[in-house]
Amino acid sequence: MAVHAHPDDEVIGTGGILAKYAAEGIRTVLVTCTNGEQGDGPGGVKPGDPGHDAEAVAQRRLAELRDSVGHLGIAHLELLGYRDTGMDGWETNAHPEAFGNVPLEKAAARLGELMERYRPQVVVTYDETGGYGHPDHIQAHRIAMAAAEATGIPDKVYYTAVSRDRIRKLFDFMRSSGMDMDGVDLPEDFGTPDELITTVVDVSPYVDVKIKALRAHESQGENIFLLRMPQDAQHEVFATESFTRHLSKVDAPGHEDDLFAGLRD
Repeated sequence: MAVHAHPDDEVIGTGGILAKYAAEGIRTVLVTCTNGEQGDGPGGVKPGDPGHDAEAVAQRRLAELRDSVGHLGIAHLELLGYRDTGMDGWETNAHPEAFGNVPLEKAAARLGELMERYRPQVVVTYDETGGYGHPDHIQAHRIAMAAAEATGIPDKVYYTAVSRDRIRKLFDFMRSSGMDMDGVDLPEDFGTPDELITTVVDVSPYVDVKIKALRAHESQGENIFLLRMPQDAQHEVFATESFTRHLSKVDAPGHEDDLFAGLRD
């Protein structure tokens, strides 16, 4: 079970494992917490700009999500249906129905019901910072942790991770190759220190599928700079997915290449 905040979040950090494990016959479940209302509208209209229709954006993004799910072979899509909070500091943060303002126990109880239904051995979500501080990512982390603790169901819990060393080398490569990096900034603390990463999964056979799933979210294409990268750079980015193991009730090696290490017969 992967617990994500918005339509399109499922692809970059977990699209490969979802496709890989689905292909192996493992039941995969994607929980998407919000409808993505604060994404771009038609023509790239930004939230807060004239003509931005939040409800229409949500409907389009949910349709794109279903296309992405089809590409990745995900067995079950569960929508919690909360309202997109928007980036930290936006006026939309104050909306009473925004996901970031939903009482933790209420949202966690709904996710807990899904864990009871599907009985996932492995749960994947963001770390406590939400990866980059987005309020909805942080809230998704909180409810996933609360639901996992309350139900006691998952045998293993992982946080998505981006290797700090790999992402800096990739950015250096793209700049040296002449790629337009205007507007793509890399904060000093972006990514996960490599010594904290416990699990790196080879998903190279699913790179093409992952790219198709990402392209399904075409309405947000302007924001997905990875789609503008050269093909060899895309493969470098998408061929592995990294995680930090937060919980394991089973014996597993300190460094893994499989989220199900210790769970397979």
